Amino acid sequence: MDYFKLFKDGIRWTVRKGQVHKDDIEMASFYTADIITYGVCEGGKAFFDRYCVFPMLRTIPNNTHASLRHSYKPEAFPVLLADGVAREEKAVWFALDGMLTAKTKTESFEIIREFFPADQLRATVERTVVKNRTARPVHLTLSTPSVVLESEHRGTKGCYLLEVLHDEVDVVLAPGEKTVFGVYCTGRIASEPMLKLDVEKERRRRRMRIKELMGAVTLTTDDKELDTMFRLACFRAGESIFRTLTGDVHAPGGKNFYAASWCNDQVEYSGPWFAQTGDAVDLNAAINAYKHYIPFMGPSYIPIPSSVISEGLDIWEGAGDRGDAAMYLFGGSFFALTCGKPEYTEILWPALKWCAEYCRRKTGPEGVVCSDSDELEGRFPTDKYANLSTSSLAYGGYLLAANLADELGESDLAVEYRRRAADLKIAIESYFGEDMHGFKTYRYTKGHDTLRSWICLPLCMRIFDRKEDTLNALFSPYLWTKNGMLTCERGIENKNDTIWDRSTLFGFKGSFIADRVDPCWDSLKQFIHTRLLGERVPYVVEAYPENGMRHLSGESALFCRIVTEGLFKLWPEGNKKFRITPTLPGQLTHLKLDGWCLAGHRVCVELERGHACKIYKDGDLLTECEIGEEIVIAL
Repeated sequence: MDYFKLFKDGIRWTVRKGQVHKDDIEMASFYTADIITYGVCEGGKAFFDRYCVFPMLRTIPNNTHASLRHSYKPEAFPVLLADGVAREEKAVWFALDGMLTAKTKTESFEIIREFFPADQLRATVERTVVKNRTARPVHLTLSTPSVVLESEHRGTKGCYLLEVLHDEVDVVLAPGEKTVFGVYCTGRIASEPMLKLDVEKERRRRRMRIKELMGAVTLTTDDKELDTMFRLACFRAGESIFRTLTGDVHAPGGKNFYAASWCNDQVEYSGPWFAQTGDAVDLNAAINAYKHYIPFMGPSYIPIPSSVISEGLDIWEGAGDRGDAAMYLFGGSFFALTCGKPEYTEILWPALKWCAEYCRRKTGPEGVVCSDSDELEGRFPTDKYANLSTSSLAYGGYLLAANLADELGESDLAVEYRRRAADLKIAIESYFGEDMHGFKTYRYTKGHDTLRSWICLPLCMRIFDRKEDTLNALFSPYLWTKNGMLTCERGIENKNDTIWDRSTLFGFKGSFIADRVDPCWDSLKQFIHTRLLGERVPYVVEAYPENGMRHLSGESALFCRIVTEGLFKLWPEGNKKFRITPTLPGQLTHLKLDGWCLAGHRVCVELERGHACKIYKDGDLLTECEIGEEIVIAL
């Protein structure tokens, strides 16, 4: 069921009589992540629950999940009193555009609330505007003291105090008159002074960051749902940056994953996207994530950890080697070739060579690259010897690293990496190639002959030997559902119709790279509509049923990459050379991608049906080509 409709730069749900529904949205800033649950109860009553995370207030033991987290009790928050009496608030509408805004009303008041995290402080902000909707003066006060100690915790940095603060309100509102005040959920170390916040200043800062992230790379097409989803995904991918002891670090979020980096979410997923946005904060977070793993790249070639946690001070490797070096080789090479920063390449090149050598050493007699598990960490069966994901990522990583080696004058190494990639491609066909339900596609791993959505990965790496049957399998009833691609076909290994959006997103990207654009466009539109306007909005999600479809930020980066690396088939050929194929799906008449950052330059690509594609560099026309024509642009 759809609740929301497109509205300005986001979406809005205008509540209809009898509707009962709830959802939540995660928002993040440098020091805080907020998950606000909102909705409507029976009788139209509005409700809001606040769950706050303070990633740098570390609890004991200081493990992956040791960010201070707290679900606040409703009684800690002030209730509006009209002449000393509280009245039930009825929901009018809810809007999402990087903040949660809600309109409610009582017998006396019309209320607009905006929820968002503070920019530079450990606090979540609720900016409230109250308007007298009666024909007489009304005395407005609040039900709680201006400071409420909600909870106290002991952690690695001391005693933590969680407080609910609000601006003092004691005012008589004339008919139609408004007043504005702030309510704040704050976290601090006991020895620190109580936080002081300016609600208007924090709102300006939040709006500025929303504008920066949504405006860095913009997509304009005939399809407003696609444009809106892209804009919101740009924001969600970029907002989840935390200012840790070891620098700014991007982290997934989702109640559990903060102040840490992972070889899939940050190194493979978000890093290459941040290189394409050019946003200074996100670029800095990306290089910090890559740097996290370099100290673990020793001469004995022990596997690098899957995650560097606890503000960069500890590691997690509970799933063994997930193919993390292959993830690093691919994501790091893509980032280095795209970001346009020689100083980052200098940092990354020794690490990338280490990962390439690690993959070589992990190559088995069959020619595939071996790992203990994969990025799903054994949630679905995977042979502890080899899986399709690790070998596919290593293949793509070798090719990109070869392009980087050429740029750095190491031509012999470039030749060697391309030879390894060629051998690995043959091995992928021999080892993983399989007839599954009549589709000549791939098995994901030996011993588990069920279709898996990750069979899309060879397509993403431009291995097209089994293209047609793989595409047919991905969008067959075995894997495709209205909720995206099943992780594994239904059966004993997938009893709950489990989906992980990340593989669905790779599936769409691989389909476009493999020139299956128009046939899968309707599936993409259905997926976008469900995620943007349905019951769980407004971002792509991690998984279902696991973790309740949380809005992990790396998945939003993958959504953006459907456009740049899927529809445009972006492939870095060198530090300033990029192979692209501007593609316009048959359902669109125009498409403009503006602000796309490649090698430090802002690129704009304009496609219009019946006309040549125009490509601009820093505002000047660079070249023209036919729509669907593969070209190499030099910047």
